[in-house]
Amino acid sequence: MSQPAQQQEPPGVQSRMQPVPDCGEDSYRGSGRLQDKVAIITGGDSGIGRAVAIAFAREGADVAISYLSEDEDAKETAGFVEDAGRKALTIRGDVSDADHCRDIVDRTVHELGGVDILVNNAAFQMNHEELDEISDEEWQYTFATNVSAMFYLVKAALPHMKPGSSIIGSSSVNSDMPSPGLAPYAATKAAIANFCASLAQMLGPKGIRVNSVAPGPIWTPLIPATMPEEKVAAFGDDTPLGRAGQPVELAPTYVLLASDEGSYVSGARIAVTGGRPIL
Repeated sequence: MSQPAQQQEPPGVQSRMQPVPDCGEDSYRGSGRLQDKVAIITGGDSGIGRAVAIAFAREGADVAISYLSEDEDAKETAGFVEDAGRKALTIRGDVSDADHCRDIVDRTVHELGGVDILVNNAAFQMNHEELDEISDEEWQYTFATNVSAMFYLVKAALPHMKPGSSIIGSSSVNSDMPSPGLAPYAATKAAIANFCASLAQMLGPKGIRVNSVAPGPIWTPLIPATMPEEKVAAFGDDTPLGRAGQPVELAPTYVLLASDEGSYVSGARIAVTGGRPIL
């Protein structure tokens, strides 16, 4: 058992998890690889988003943290960004709304001076064992949050992105190995991987790189907030490494894809899955 059985109301609060996820608060060390760049991270308040925000700030970037409603988590993440000597902008709201996505970009450009990196990380999922348990509204909201938001954000950000900019989508091992209990979520993650592959070809002539990251089972607030207790307790145990991953273990991959060190990496999907293969 990797963690005790537990549950929260969606979308979940990181500080109430047992154990609290490791987002690199005490361990990540930067080396200036994103010096003076500006990044937008959706779902940046906790989990993978927080780990990426901390890493980006410690690598020298200012960070706009988009989040749904988790004010406490967002404030803590902003504090870590500011402790690294960088500017933090917190933006509350629902990315399933197209106007809010455009507002995220507009506010970032106005308050931080531009957009060099766009990390599309916010996601919604719920666990259902039967198809008739999934309402039309939940299906539509899952796609709006996970896929449509990326379309809105990319479209709004592109006029502000210069050659060398980077777009990163958070896909999932579920894109290739879908869990039947996460059917809507898994379908959106396959769509994200496919959309990133299309964008990489479309935007390559503009000098803008597009990639996706495919996490495996990562210990984030989404897990106790959307899965039954027995699945939470066993979460990650069936990976070859025998455990769930921590958000900090994703951060270096996002840094690589955002930085000039990844200057010839575009159209890629990088697996961080604890040994589970992706196609």
